[in-house]
Amino acid sequence: MPRIICVAGARPNFMKVKPVMDALEARGAEVVLVHTGQHYDAAMNDVFFADLGLRPPDRHLGTGSGTHAEQTARVMTAFEPLVDELRPDAVVVVGDVTSTLACALVSAKAGVPVAHVEAGLRSRDWGMPEEVNRVVTDRLSELLFAPSPDGVDNLRAEGYHDDQIHLAGNVMIDTLYANLDRALASDVLHRHGLVPGEYALATMHRPANVDDAGMLTGLLNALGQIARELPVVLPVHPRTATRLEEVGLPDGIRLVPPAGYLDFIALQASARLVLTDSGGVQEETTALGVPCLTMRDSTERPITITEGTNLLVGRDPERIVSTARKVLADPPPKRAPSLWDGHAGARVADAILAYLEAPVRLRPTDSRESIAA
Repeated sequence: MPRIICVAGARPNFMKVKPVMDALEARGAEVVLVHTGQHYDAAMNDVFFADLGLRPPDRHLGTGSGTHAEQTARVMTAFEPLVDELRPDAVVVVGDVTSTLACALVSAKAGVPVAHVEAGLRSRDWGMPEEVNRVVTDRLSELLFAPSPDGVDNLRAEGYHDDQIHLAGNVMIDTLYANLDRALASDVLHRHGLVPGEYALATMHRPANVDDAGMLTGLLNALGQIARELPVVLPVHPRTATRLEEVGLPDGIRLVPPAGYLDFIALQASARLVLTDSGGVQEETTALGVPCLTMRDSTERPITITEGTNLLVGRDPERIVSTARKVLADPPPKRAPSLWDGHAGARVADAILAYLEAPVRLRPTDSRESIAA
């Protein structure tokens, strides 16, 4: 059976890679889990691995933080000798973080087929580092697993071959459904004195929102106005915590420690409203049927708007507050996209193994030369 490297570099990757690993191993593949160490906080990593039942990584590259260039270079220089040593039949990368791009680039240069899980998502906002990562990773990949039909449409419009593109569904929702009962059994609401349906949950971590003091102040003031109507709970992301010390916190916003995976799902599931700048939270709230306001100017997950409970509200404080009041008065209907059914990982694994077993494969250069032309 084939040897397949699965790469995880940051906490959102853990939820995405787990269903794929499980499905590949259930089918007899040898799976090597590589943690690049892009997110390197031991306490947060440990709780996510424990919550997800994810086995310890087989290899930990320990690359740590740095500028985009420094981090990309560290991941590449650490991952390249590992690929040379293990000689995998394929490398699976997930999402759109720096590690995704770096490991895809190393694999492509080594002639190893790359499978990109969560392919085809586009915000068309080149100010987002993630947009660069996801577009380039797709270019480097032989197998492209889109979570929703808009991803398939994007890939076809960019010239990818139909035999590369697979509508797999959303692997994050696999993980959510697999752990939902355990999450709902969490005592996190009791610990923080919260009543189901009587609080809003907020998350902020993107540099565009938290690195600029004026922008962060405006967003916090919006949350403060919403907090006059119901409490706003804000788990403190490390990036945001540093900024909060600089700009101060309006009354009514309740800071809580960073939450593990199960606790955070429980907080989302019982919230009356979620406000976020996260991509994954847009998807999870859609699956949970919880209204979500995305405090960004663009989203790479438009299906959460057209077929979910998400609204893109931008970063204007007045618009955020007015939309929040409308949603609190009249919540959107609950709906979830097709194939967000808990079986995306199985579809990904089946397609990867079928590709590796095929007597004639798409050569790595075929798709790239076609697109370049």
